[in-house]
Amino acid sequence: MPDSKIRGLDHVAVPMQNVAAMLAFYRGLGLDVTETPRACSVHIGSQMINFHQPETWQNPNYTLRAPGTKPPSGDFCVVWEGTEAELRSLLATVGASVEEGPVERRGARKVVASSIYTRDPDGNLLEFMSY
Repeated sequence: MPDSKIRGLDHVAVPMQNVAAMLAFYRGLGLDVTETPRACSVHIGSQMINFHQPETWQNPNYTLRAPGTKPPSGDFCVVWEGTEAELRSLLATVGASVEEGPVERRGARKVVASSIYTRDPDGNLLEFMSY
């Protein structure tokens, strides 16, 4: 197999519907969020999720997105380095409930980890994976 020059993900982008609730949710998780007229960026380490503002993704002239995509369309997995109790407490503070977990999953590191799933205010799936 040839050596790929691709080294990782920089960001992913999905449409967002409930702007105020989404920003409060991700800020409540302790993540840095920046806002622009086109998108709101949630920074997770050196990666980022861009949530396109409704005015952006609903504009038929905006074509730099997957056609036909509407919220919720995201399924994100983040690495969690705290305890299960700390995660449950954090989720409770942002008004999120555990949808499933803890369950065993195999992530990008190709080893078994423990995952807990919840949803953000738009309904995107958010998986917290503990290695």
